Amino acid sequence: MNGNKLAMTVEEAAEYTGIGRNTMRQLIEWKAMPVLKVGRKILIPTDVLIKFISLNQNVNLRDKSEIHKIS
Repeated sequence: MNGNKLAMTVEEAAEYTGIGRNTMRQLIEWKAMPVLKVGRKILIPTDVLIKFISLNQNVNLRDKSEIHKIS
């Protein structure tokens, strides 16, 4: 699905990773990863998303204290 896309919407990122949309939005609110805002649209760079997933293997993403943030 991601093909050569540089960034994904929250919905695309949730589908790509298997993380729920609400959890993905919560991660963004917690500033767990940098995002790009274009008006009201939020885009998550694909490389950032992949790095975030790699850093947070075996972590409960619903527990803010366990998450390894990407600056």
